[in-house]
Amino acid sequence: MSDDDQGGPEDQGGSGLSERDLAVLALERRSWPGPGAKERAVRERLGITPTRYYQLLNALLDDPRALAHDPVTVNRLRRLRDERRARR
Repeated sequence: MSDDDQGGPEDQGGSGLSERDLAVLALERRSWPGPGAKERAVRERLGITPTRYYQLLNALLDDPRALAHDPVTVNRLRRLRDERRARR
């Protein structure tokens, strides 16, 4: 999968999200045992750097399709992001 995937034939379930977008949301639903485990999973499962992963995730948090697909995860991450921004 390339970094340019924005949807298309690989869309799942009519959500309008690409397989990669769905995989990013799936990784965020999991809990991770310790530092580095999530970053290792990002590299191994998605084949992208953690920096690129967080860029994609941040864009997904503002995507109404992601909210419709997984409102619990997206709203939780939006709250965390807003809390971090408020502390700055």
